[in-house]
Amino acid sequence: MTVHPSLQPYADAWTHSIEAISELVLPLPEREWNRATPCPGWSVRDVVSHVIGIECEQLGDPRPIHTLPRDLRHVVDEFTRYMEVQVDVRRHHTAPEMTSELEYTVIRRARQLRNEKRDPAAMVRGPLGEQVTLEEALRLRAYDVWMHEQDLRAALGAPGNWDSPGAYVARDMLLSGLPKVVAKKAGAPANSAVVLDVHGALEFMRTVRVDAAGQGTLDKAPSLGPAVTLTMDWETYVRLAGGRVRPRAVADRVKVEGDPDLAEAILAHFSVTP
Repeated sequence: MTVHPSLQPYADAWTHSIEAISELVLPLPEREWNRATPCPGWSVRDVVSHVIGIECEQLGDPRPIHTLPRDLRHVVDEFTRYMEVQVDVRRHHTAPEMTSELEYTVIRRARQLRNEKRDPAAMVRGPLGEQVTLEEALRLRAYDVWMHEQDLRAALGAPGNWDSPGAYVARDMLLSGLPKVVAKKAGAPANSAVVLDVHGALEFMRTVRVDAAGQGTLDKAPSLGPAVTLTMDWETYVRLAGGRVRPRAVADRVKVEGDPDLAEAILAHFSVTP
């Protein structure tokens, strides 16, 4: 147990997902590390490199001093450039080097979490070097590691853990961005409502209500006359909201009721991750 119970669910989710990643990649032969994942430009090796790199930064390790090649098409802005450094520096590491570093990093991070004495509100370094609370930092890591576990499972044809502890963290993280998608990016009209109905391994219904000032809020109460209702399975929701797939590619898995133009605008801006 950590000292503060509010951190425990995130520590448990992180542990479950990072151990799943280790189990997935440990037996992989060298060629399997080059498989493409749903993350643009990233192979299995790259995703694992990213996970290792960010966990090392959470441990306080210095970032590598490394110049990126100029021909990486998926590096399009400062965010992707920042994230790519920890990936590219490991791009030629062998499978044994990757699994050894992952194992060592997991041991170090697990020890750090077991011995965590800081208050959840203590300010720490976030994923981009910014200051966030300890609780938010751990929540972000639990979310990110579960999402990348799913990226690896998709690449390796090994589905699973759609209802693991990390899935619930991911659900809440992805839903937190939905009001902005509906009210701001898609421009849903004032005094309207949009319903999201998700079924599958995780089942839930949420309503985004847009007030007279155009501000969106999220609640669990159903709307009697929503402008749009979107119904989809949990896996499709994760892939759309996580930016892993374009709406057109999963159109047959999304049921749309209501205003088709508003629905199209919402789906066009559905991704809430960079």
